[in-house]
Amino acid sequence: MAEHRIALVTGANRGLGRSTALALAHRDAKVVVTYRDGAAGAAETVQMIQEAGGDAVAKRLDISDVGSFATFTTELTDEIRARWASGKLDVLVNNAGIGLFGRLEDVTVESFDALVHTNLRGTFFLIQALVPHLAEGGRIINVSTSLTRHVSPGTSVYSASKAAVEAFSRSLAAELGPRGIRINAVAPGPSATDFNGGAMRDDPELRGALAAQTALGRVGKPEEIGDAIAALTSADMRWITAERIEVSGGALL
Repeated sequence: MAEHRIALVTGANRGLGRSTALALAHRDAKVVVTYRDGAAGAAETVQMIQEAGGDAVAKRLDISDVGSFATFTTELTDEIRARWASGKLDVLVNNAGIGLFGRLEDVTVESFDALVHTNLRGTFFLIQALVPHLAEGGRIINVSTSLTRHVSPGTSVYSASKAAVEAFSRSLAAELGPRGIRINAVAPGPSATDFNGGAMRDDPELRGALAAQTALGRVGKPEEIGDAIAALTSADMRWITAERIEVSGGALL
């Protein structure tokens, strides 16, 4: 029997979102794959899940467009009711976000607002929209970053937007606890994904420099982050809420 019947993963058309969707599907979840621009990538994620014997559906969602959430939620609940005979989600993984980087003198009002509107505002209000449709005992995982613990020049606004996500995750854990809903933040460390233009994945020098500062001597793989998120949503982790779990291989200790 599936532990989590229906899961929604934002930004699951590539990278950590795709790895998370695959990991949840491997654990028998039905998965809603959301994407903003990468329709082809989302379709590929769905196909990968289906070829492995699971079931998934792709839906477009721009988390920076808070005004679209009411329509998205109505369409979502109608679709999962028709497809899987349920109007409730069991797992919500807020992975979608953007990374814009620059030193103090290079940060613009536009880049600042884009980061805050997407990573913080969008994530918060999507939770607000979907919590009424989250099953009792549901799970919410918000994807943060190890940069909320260690520092790197040019990441101040990005890190701040993710630190805010970690802060409201703790507060919401208290609010949602009476419904048995657990909410945690997962903070990936340096990982070889296509995030930030694939810099970590495609630059051996950068990857080597960060690997040398990691306890396990390498950067992470996308599937290692996805597996950690899926594990945290399991019944084995039922007594964990309001926590920040870093998945970094011991980066920059």
